[in-house]
Amino acid sequence: MTVEHPSVARFAAALDAAGGTGEIRILPDSVHTAALAAEALGCPVGAIANSLLFHTDGTPVLILTSGGHRVDTAKVAAHTGILRRADPEFVRTHTGQVIGGVSPLAHPAPIPTWIDTELRNYEVVWAAAGHPAAVFSTSYDELLAMTGATEIEVA
Repeated sequence: MTVEHPSVARFAAALDAAGGTGEIRILPDSVHTAALAAEALGCPVGAIANSLLFHTDGTPVLILTSGGHRVDTAKVAAHTGILRRADPEFVRTHTGQVIGGVSPLAHPAPIPTWIDTELRNYEVVWAAAGHPAAVFSTSYDELLAMTGATEIEVA
């Protein structure tokens, strides 16, 4: 796969439009967890920004969390409303992407987004680029600015 994949190309255009400076990399298809992505990239697992889509009564909510954390849904719900895990169809409908490849950008419509403050501890953060095998590099501040996310402790 190359950057020419339609969902990666849409992401690349959105990254450029948002002023992102990161590099898009295509990883082996076997890299399907934060730990495996971190190993392939040579970075700490905490520097992987997982894009997790939830919903509150049908309204999508995107949580960008450090690969080293699991989202404490009860804690986060105090800020977002009760969170329910989104199913694959809901994810594709609201992001235009598939689970495992959901990027923080390039969705059909804006999605309220929260970002795990733990990601601030890494100079370089890696996040999905619209496809399960594609990632991009960024910084916490750039990711925050591009997404308009609200900072939150998720764990």
